[in-house]
Amino acid sequence: MKELKVTPIKNGTVIDHITTGMALKVLKILGIGENIASTVSVVIHVPSAKKSWKDILKVEDRELSPREVDKIALIAPDATINIIRNYSVAEKYRVQVPDVARAILQCANPSCITNSDEPLETEFLVKSKDPLRVRCKYCERELEDIASNLL
Repeated sequence: MKELKVTPIKNGTVIDHITTGMALKVLKILGIGENIASTVSVVIHVPSAKKSWKDILKVEDRELSPREVDKIALIAPDATINIIRNYSVAEKYRVQVPDVARAILQCANPSCITNSDEPLETEFLVKSKDPLRVRCKYCERELEDIASNLL
């Protein structure tokens, strides 16, 4: 049986154990589109020993900001982040769903004060991590589709 392997990266980030089907949303979180100078590898729907399936994303010459990691945690709470330096894993950690999501989600309630001209950052309280449920601090509406409401 032939296998297609993804080549190692010298420096950058590997995001492993992404919830199946979320890799393209993670690309969007990272702002990766057509105009990128570094190598990006996206592996979708591959077998996983921990869960049945997963996605993987490798981004060369890029380390993630804490805000990006918080966003990823909201759509892929089992993801792991591997920081690669000189072809070796320099750091490895699991994402942590934050207790409060500040300025990373948009409220779905059009009447919420955060959707007006007021200079307010959104703030969502995490009611449950499994399953993930978040509630707007201002209007108390619970978000049904977290991935679609990422800022």
